Amino acid sequence: MIVGIPKEVKSDEYRVGMRPVGVELLIRDGHEVLVQSSAGDGSGFTDDQYMAVGAKMVDNAADIWANAGMIVKVKEPQPQEIKMMRRGQQVFTYFHFAADKDLTLGCLESGACCIAYETLEAPAPGGRTTLPLLTPMSEVAGKLSVQEGAKFLERPQEGRGILLGGVPGVEPGDVLILGGGVVGSNAALMAAGLGANVTIMDINLDRLRYLSEVMPANVTTIYSDVHAIRHYLEMADLVIGAVLIPAAKAPNLVTREDLKRMKPGAVIVDVAVDQGGCVETTKPTTHAKPTYIVDGIVHYCVANMPGAVGRTSTQALTNATLPWAIRIANEGAQAIAAKNRFFAPAINMDDGRLLNQPVAEAHGLECVAV
Repeated sequence: MIVGIPKEVKSDEYRVGMRPVGVELLIRDGHEVLVQSSAGDGSGFTDDQYMAVGAKMVDNAADIWANAGMIVKVKEPQPQEIKMMRRGQQVFTYFHFAADKDLTLGCLESGACCIAYETLEAPAPGGRTTLPLLTPMSEVAGKLSVQEGAKFLERPQEGRGILLGGVPGVEPGDVLILGGGVVGSNAALMAAGLGANVTIMDINLDRLRYLSEVMPANVTTIYSDVHAIRHYLEMADLVIGAVLIPAAKAPNLVTREDLKRMKPGAVIVDVAVDQGGCVETTKPTTHAKPTYIVDGIVHYCVANMPGAVGRTSTQALTNATLPWAIRIANEGAQAIAAKNRFFAPAINMDDGRLLNQPVAEAHGLECVAV
């Protein structure tokens, strides 16, 4: 198998799909690995490091897409990349199809086998499942959401001029977190560590009980409903959208009308933007221009937040994805899916067939049962 590692082309994306150690392991298994020149620079991995373990460096992304039977990357294929995808090719990356119909239709037309990090499952206690390839980036995004939110609360950034932790004699800021999953819990720990007053909301009572036991004293758990959200929005200096419905579009929990309840200069960081956002006024932004203002509320909706900390994010992501990348290269995605029901949901489409029901529902398309 020829495995290709192209350089990410999304705006301000500094991650890379595979570290040199992954290249070495694939080559040890008999595969050839093509790496685009400077693909690892943003994460601190040089071309020399890749060549030292046997990678073939390629200047042109088109040559990688044309020759590789398997592509390993980080972000969803951009329009110029979709044009290079082809039937029979395995593409292993984040896709987030439910938030982008053009991406979905383009990848379907290509006929490629699209294997999504964010829908690969793993068993968990109590008969639950987890999303092990989404978890590391959710951890990064959760912590980063507070770091960025604190920055944009500063007055020069058009925020309220609030220091989240306060100082002696001055009350700390109030942080509202919508969603108690991986993003939400990491955001809560980060905000609590800064000394903020933190409220975390969820509709899963068992999750709220767990969070109540493990969180610091300055974190309060609240059951999420429409009235509770409106009430806590009025007090919040920073709101973090941390809602996830696997593979599906995120629900709008905060409407434009709700913004009128908030303090002028308050900040919303919608981490759910990859899945369409949980705030009605959310629209994707980039690290180059991360914020915009609606009704006096600062919105931070960068669709690839972890890309800003490429070194940390690449290490965390590839720790989780590398074992699967090796298995896919060695066995093939369909062969793995036939014997592993937790891997099967990762294959969102193949040979022009859409295989993911939530994605189909998001765009009014037909899902082929498998």
